[in-house]
Amino acid sequence: MRALAVPLACLVALVPASAQPPAPEKFSDAGFVSIFNGKDLTGWTVSAKTGHSGTTKNKSGGKWEIKDGAIVGSQDVPGNGGIVITDKQYGDFEVALEMKNDDGPDSGLFLRSTDTGKCYQAMIDYHKGGNLMGVYGEGIGGRPHVRNFDFGKDVNEIVVPSRQTPDYKSPVSAADWKAFWKHGEWNELRARIEGNPPKITTWIKGVKFLEYQDTEKRLADTGGIALQVHGGGDYTKQFVRYRNIRVRDLSRK
Repeated sequence: MRALAVPLACLVALVPASAQPPAPEKFSDAGFVSIFNGKDLTGWTVSAKTGHSGTTKNKSGGKWEIKDGAIVGSQDVPGNGGIVITDKQYGDFEVALEMKNDDGPDSGLFLRSTDTGKCYQAMIDYHKGGNLMGVYGEGIGGRPHVRNFDFGKDVNEIVVPSRQTPDYKSPVSAADWKAFWKHGEWNELRARIEGNPPKITTWIKGVKFLEYQDTEKRLADTGGIALQVHGGGDYTKQFVRYRNIRVRDLSRK
C-alpha cells in the first residue's frame, strides 16, 4: 500500500505511549453472534472480483479452506489472491476474531466491503514494513491511511513512530512489543465501525490501537465483512488463519 498520511486533525484520539503495555479492556460477549461455524464457508462467498485476482484474470479468488476450525487462506497460484466475504450486509457493527497468520502474507479485515473489495480495511499487513489494525481505504484511493507503528525486519518487532503518521502514538512501545504480541499463537483482533462518514476503532488483544473519524462519505452505509489474501509475489505456501469470528450489530433498529 502506498498513500499519503491523513491530516492529524482527523485523528480523534491520540493514544499515549507508555513504558508498559496498558491493561486490555474487558469486553462483554452480549449481543455477539458467530458468523463462522468452524466447519465450512456457509454464509460466506469467495470473490474473484478484486484487483488481487488479476493473475487468473479474475477466474479465482485465492485458496480458502477450513482446517482445525479456522478459515485458512493462501494464493491459489503464485500472485493470485482474493477475498472471502459474508453474504450478509452490515451497517454499524463490531467484529472480533482470532488470527494466527504466517509472517509474509498481506491480509486484511474488510469493513463494509463490496464484492469487488472496496472497503475500509483494518490492516493485517503481517510482514516486514507492514501494520496491524491501522485503517486503509482499500479500492477507494488509499484514503484514509492511518497507522501508529510499522513492523520492523519481521513481525516480532515494531518501529514507532510510523512513517505514515509519525505523531500518532502506539499504546505499546517497540521495546514491549515482543512480550505483548505472540507470533505463532492465536491473538484477538477487534474493529468497530459506526456512522457514515464512519468512526472506526480498532483493538489488538483488547488494547485500543486506533480511533479514527473520517470526514468524507466514501462508501455505502452497509457492506460485507471480508478477509483478504493479497495478490502479488508467491504466497502459495504461506497462510492466513482466522477463527472465532463474531459480530455485534450496532445499527439502530
